[in-house]
Formats: sequence, structure tokens, C-alpha cells
Amino acid sequence: MKWLLQLFTWWNEQTLSTRIHTFFHGERVGQDEFGNTYYRWKNGKIDPALGFNRRWVIFKGVAEGSKVPPGWYGWLHYLTDETPISAPYTPRQWEKPYIPNQTGTPNAWRPSGSPLAAGVRQPAGGDYQAWSPDA
Repeated sequence: MKWLLQLFTWWNEQTLSTRIHTFFHGERVGQDEFGNTYYRWKNGKIDPALGFNRRWVIFKGVAEGSKVPPGWYGWLHYLTDETPISAPYTPRQWEKPYIPNQTGTPNAWRPSGSPLAAGVRQPAGGDYQAWSPDA
């Protein structure tokens, strides 16, 4: 079943073509606490189109960009050449712990004024006058 999902969908871990590309060109760098695996091109090869060594992640489960921890995010986006394995990442005091993307769930943020927000909507200010084609 896993192979069928990988063959026909792109959001479940990796596609078949990504699996083949990773097998031939990828060098495993490490794995994070969520089970995501990180790769770069073998032997420090430079991508001729980009001019640098490519880096990528294979997500465990649904491909969700917010599942990348800050240390690995920095490595993936070339902010540092050190992986969190070789130089452990120390979170800043203002960083919050990881919370999965809540969009589409009952825990999603709903701003005031949204029909889905709890409570009673504030009345409109009265300084707005709707356009009318007859005016």
C-alpha cells in the first residue's frame, strides 16, 4: 500500500522518482526527532545549475514544511553548514516548541470577526457606506 501511495501522491513521504534520485545521488546526513531524514548530494558534488551542493528532506508521513526543526531548517536553507548533529542547536529563549500546523482543525486560529470565531461579533463602526450602482 505504501508503494501505491508513493506512486500516485506527492504528499506521503516521497514519490517514486524522489526515491530513485535519492538512492543514486543522495548522501544521508541525519534524522530529526520527528523521523524526517536529511540528504545532500554525494561527495560534496556541486549542482551545475545552482552552483552549490543540494540539500533536501524526506518527511516521515505527510510532507509538512512546519515539521522541520529550527536547527535542520538552518542547514536546509544554507544558513549554516553545520548540521544539528555536528553542532547541536540551542534554541533561543523566545522560540516556542513545535506545534503542528493547525489549519483545518478545531484548534485553528480564528481572528475576531470571523464567522467561525467564538463569541459575538463586534458591530460595524458605521463609517462604511456600501457602493451602489444607482448612486
